[in-house]
Amino acid sequence: MAKEEAKKAAAKPAAEAKAKTEAKSKAKADKASAKTVAEPGSEGAPAGYVPRLRTHYEEVVRPQLLKEFGYKNAMEVPKITKIVLNMGIGEATQDSKLVQVAVGELERIAGQKAVITKARKAIAQFKIRENLAIGAKVTLRKVRMYEFLDRLINIALPRVRDFRGLTDRSFDGNGNYAFGIKEHIIFPEIDYDKIDRVWGMDVIICTSAKTDAEARALIDAFNFPFRKPARKAA
Repeated sequence: MAKEEAKKAAAKPAAEAKAKTEAKSKAKADKASAKTVAEPGSEGAPAGYVPRLRTHYEEVVRPQLLKEFGYKNAMEVPKITKIVLNMGIGEATQDSKLVQVAVGELERIAGQKAVITKARKAIAQFKIRENLAIGAKVTLRKVRMYEFLDRLINIALPRVRDFRGLTDRSFDGNGNYAFGIKEHIIFPEIDYDKIDRVWGMDVIICTSAKTDAEARALIDAFNFPFRKPARKAA
């Protein structure tokens, strides 16, 4: 009896230590599961979150392009690699504070920190000095890229006054597409009552396509609002 009691007494501290270790491991696992994804371009997104257009690309766009162009490998199918937003502030030559205002509004639109762009060389006739801050830009990738594209197609562009679609002649020959927006207030993130200036911006959609035809088919597969060709008179 004495031996059994001694064994039990010796095993008790080991069992308690094991229980404490398991409790700590469980607490760490619970804490990790509560955190959001730290992947670049997806900060603040819930763990396992996949943008709607990313799912659309995997399930609809990729098989469609694979069949249309006869790629031998699914990895050859072009995809959107990044979206660049560029806002030029011509009034910055008169008031440098306007650049900071534009940066703040561009960050609200993109959901990501913007970079101030500066003049590479001085141009006297435009009163531009070298290294003068004249605009802002943002490069979106992964989750934020797909989220911005979704808002652009379904919310922002339909709010353009007298919108009739975008031209399909703005491809650069290397599979990239660029177009301009005259008023940045078309984005719902901008409160019209809290701004004193309306600025334009450029949107560049960069793809891995090798030709403009492939890039056109890729972007069109996302229901991009390209302008329909005019009907010929009978």
